[in-house]
Amino acid sequence: MSDIFKGSLQLGSIESVLAIVAAVIAIVVISKLFKGTPPKPADSSAPSKSQPSSSTEQGSEDFVEGTVARTSDLADGEMKEVTLADTPVLLVKEKGNFYALSAKCGHQAAPLKNGALCNGRVRCPLHGACFNVKTGDIEDYPCVDAIQTYKVTVKDGGVVVRAHKDALKTHRRTPQPHKRDPTVKETIVIIGGGPGGYTGAETLRNEGFKGRVVLISKEPYLPYDRTKLSKQMTSKADQILLRPKSFFEQNDIETLLGTEVKELDPTTKQLSLSDGTTLAYDHVIIASGGDPRTLPVPGMNLANIYQVRVPDEANAIINSVEGKNVVIVGTSFIGMEAAACIAKKVKSVVAIGMEKVPFERVLGFKIGSALQKLHEKNGVQFRLERVVKEFKGENGKVTAVVLDNGDTLEADVCIVGAGIVPSTKYIKAGTLNIARDNSIVVNNRLKAFDGVYAIGDVARYPYWITGESVRVEHYGMAQAHAKTAALNILGKDLEIRNVPFFWTTMYGKSVRYAGHALSYDDLVIDGNVEELNFIGYFVKGDLVVAVVGVNKDSAVAAAAELYNAGRMPSASRVKEGGLDLVKLAGSV
Repeated sequence: MSDIFKGSLQLGSIESVLAIVAAVIAIVVISKLFKGTPPKPADSSAPSKSQPSSSTEQGSEDFVEGTVARTSDLADGEMKEVTLADTPVLLVKEKGNFYALSAKCGHQAAPLKNGALCNGRVRCPLHGACFNVKTGDIEDYPCVDAIQTYKVTVKDGGVVVRAHKDALKTHRRTPQPHKRDPTVKETIVIIGGGPGGYTGAETLRNEGFKGRVVLISKEPYLPYDRTKLSKQMTSKADQILLRPKSFFEQNDIETLLGTEVKELDPTTKQLSLSDGTTLAYDHVIIASGGDPRTLPVPGMNLANIYQVRVPDEANAIINSVEGKNVVIVGTSFIGMEAAACIAKKVKSVVAIGMEKVPFERVLGFKIGSALQKLHEKNGVQFRLERVVKEFKGENGKVTAVVLDNGDTLEADVCIVGAGIVPSTKYIKAGTLNIARDNSIVVNNRLKAFDGVYAIGDVARYPYWITGESVRVEHYGMAQAHAKTAALNILGKDLEIRNVPFFWTTMYGKSVRYAGHALSYDDLVIDGNVEELNFIGYFVKGDLVVAVVGVNKDSAVAAAAELYNAGRMPSASRVKEGGLDLVKLAGSV
């Protein structure tokens, strides 16, 4: 019994009764406060940063709590980076409610405060990963980990955030392991060890599938981030793994590395493998990606001709170009990223392209021309509207590249970045609908045949925004496809509805692109293309089919969210100018 209560019992008058009542009320109020009952807000001055507080409840030493902002600091649809216990936290206000979550993206730890908030989601401006503000769950890719969320209450006009100390230490939230149940005989096979294959396997386990999961990859590595290869050529495979070996072991995901599928027969649900064995499946996810496009010209097999597809090749390129004459075949993203990566190391670098300007097929002549000038300022030379006729060599190594007009370029090293061809040759003829480009035609659930789903680079699917049949070679798209396919195998019946998003950075200039423009009528520019500081809208009729930005990462992230919410402005509106995409997304 408390001292207050003992003192009250010693009184023998009406005052003692009143004292007892007051003491009981005080104890009840204190008890409720410690249980987290939110008090009524009132005004008080905001602290300069959060102030950790202590509590007497059990385990309170594991938590930190502090007032991080005033309620008036954020309007609806706004977010702000605040500090809790010297740790950045993202504070979000939507529809009158406050949410607190990790300040860094679960992909590559970019600050989310620079991204876009829209309809309960925050999208990272760097690569387009997207998270639910209430749960921290992944809403769109590329990403491997969800992010942390923290408890929020409002007290005396202040926004109070409470978090477990361990949750503040890391912005990532890795899923708990899920094991196989040997009594469940169902087998799901995933062909392809890229980000799509990995995401499919993890989704199956996270969603409760207890049967056998087998991931087959013709490469000897566990799934890794292939996008690093043309941007950071020194990356080793073990440095860019999406998950360590222990993750696959703990989740009972079998990995058959260095194993190639020789034949897939959907009619018998059988796979023939390169080691001579066969594997039966109940469902299969085809995530085999693409094979680098080779050039049907003499000399293609000479040494020192590389294709940036696997870590060993990327490493070989960066280790062989110092002070050398380098020729790059291909002036789209792979080729030009490689040029930017090596430009300062080489004696000379010449890029050969079939188009009038680099990137023309995707970004158009005007933007491509501006990016060409950027590369030329950094020492890259161009031979455009040209194709390779022959590679010449001595002692088995390339020494020159001959063009169709007869010009000869000196070459100690050659990089071929001519795109990919969907890897589908192993599919038994006549069983699936194979398009002219070797892709697999699927429905909007990514289903190709009974028990067969295709995702990523190999899948040709109906694009939900335009209705067109498309194939999209984006890292994030492969992961989004994989999650949808895995959920559909488990009976969810979901349509693929994510927004294509890709990125590149060259010489410090960031290019971001949201949407998908197979064709367009006009390109509406807001900003200055020559200064590489603009937003571009690809329009078809009155529809904005894609948005590109240079040094406008937040705006393009907002565009992706507006597409997702069905609120992208019309072509007529963007032609009027003056659009603030970030503000517009926050108002949805």
